[in-house]
Amino acid sequence: MLPIIRKTSDSWMPDIFNDFFDNSWMERPMYTAPAINVLENEKEYEVELAAPGLDKDDFKVHVDADNNLHIEMEKKTENKEEKRHGRFLRREFSYEKFQQTLLLPDDVDADKIEAKVEKGVLNVHLPKKENTPKVEAIKHIAIK
Repeated sequence: MLPIIRKTSDSWMPDIFNDFFDNSWMERPMYTAPAINVLENEKEYEVELAAPGLDKDDFKVHVDADNNLHIEMEKKTENKEEKRHGRFLRREFSYEKFQQTLLLPDDVDADKIEAKVEKGVLNVHLPKKENTPKVEAIKHIAIK
């Protein structure tokens, strides 16, 4: 008798679940997080997030009280077939959700942050605070 060779999986679920549900005939989608670039120059930071096929209504961007930048993306798609004769053996729904939180540096002017979606990329501009000369912290006290 030949030994049974099982394909190893990176899944955290034991193989018995795969055997029980026997869903090996179904194609499994691969999930990845969008790519993010963070650039810095003298005047600003820029966050770029790859978002092909999404528009501005699919995003929420905000700064919380702890100076964290939150980028949220959510896209729901349903492939419908209007003329149906029979029952579904498989039906495709698409749902994408992503959230990223970035701690903002102290030199970001949170009141001037701007975001826009252009050519499949969400761009968040984080302007730096303007350098103002520091007032001398030493207070001279007259001696009487």
